[in-house]
Amino acid sequence: MKIVRPIVCCLLILLAWPASSRAVTVLSGSLTSTGSDTLANLLTGWGMDFNRRFPEVGVQIQASGSATAAAALTAGTTQLGPMSRPMTEPEVDAFRRHYGYPPSAVPVALDAVVILVNEDNPLQSLPLSQLDGIFSITHSCGPSPALKRWGDLGLKGHLAGQTLLRYGRNSASGTYGYFRQRVLCGGDLLASVNELPGSVSVAQAVAGSVNAIGYAGMGFHASGVKILALTDGQGKTVQPDDATLLNGEYPLVRYLYIYVNKAPDRPLEPITAAFFDQILSPGGQLRARQNGYRPLPEAVRLQARRNIGLE
Repeated sequence: MKIVRPIVCCLLILLAWPASSRAVTVLSGSLTSTGSDTLANLLTGWGMDFNRRFPEVGVQIQASGSATAAAALTAGTTQLGPMSRPMTEPEVDAFRRHYGYPPSAVPVALDAVVILVNEDNPLQSLPLSQLDGIFSITHSCGPSPALKRWGDLGLKGHLAGQTLLRYGRNSASGTYGYFRQRVLCGGDLLASVNELPGSVSVAQAVAGSVNAIGYAGMGFHASGVKILALTDGQGKTVQPDDATLLNGEYPLVRYLYIYVNKAPDRPLEPITAAFFDQILSPGGQLRARQNGYRPLPEAVRLQARRNIGLE
């Protein structure tokens, strides 16, 4: 794994840790994470930072999709359950039946689902309402024509007659579930949507074809693509950036979570507590920005720390 500017980044992160974190000097054991692919690279970075501080702790990250987090946390085979969507009611109920209390959802970063086209595609924005016609077979958001070609989206010239080549995430992904619920109103995707295992894979596929379109989490690192602005029902066109994510203007903003088994009136076990202490510190949130996400709003970060007993 290539680490850019390791000395500078490490110093910034350690200096940003609260004094209480730096006072902890000895931890040993293991920390396991099972869940979101969207969070995989960020968790890897957090794990590297954690290992610099606690080299006797082994960090294992399995990124098989958000759908695997709830089952692993309920079964007790993981300490961390990262998810790019909230747990569903059946997932929470299964955990509660097993332990007698619900899992704790800890927001760890701010993300957005973005719509990607090839960098040579002249399109700059899309109405949010058109996404149902592009990606869905059920059109659960209301009557909508099926949008099959780029000409249906208003493009002229050589692209107008070309068929839309659609890409998205696989069904185990929280991004897939979020897209279905938030964008397709709970509807089903077309069978012609190519389902890929990660947002980087989606971006790379879109970069490879000028008639491609896809959806992904914004924390990917790939060239050759362009993020489209989205137009809401009032005709306002919004590009995802720091301001529109923090104020909620961008319509597909979301929190990324790590779920954890925290019994009421009991502290987290020391390794898990130290890990959350790191990622919910200013330095941990700096790492989120370096990985293409946005830090939590300060009030949300501090509340998350209180909720799991760090303050």
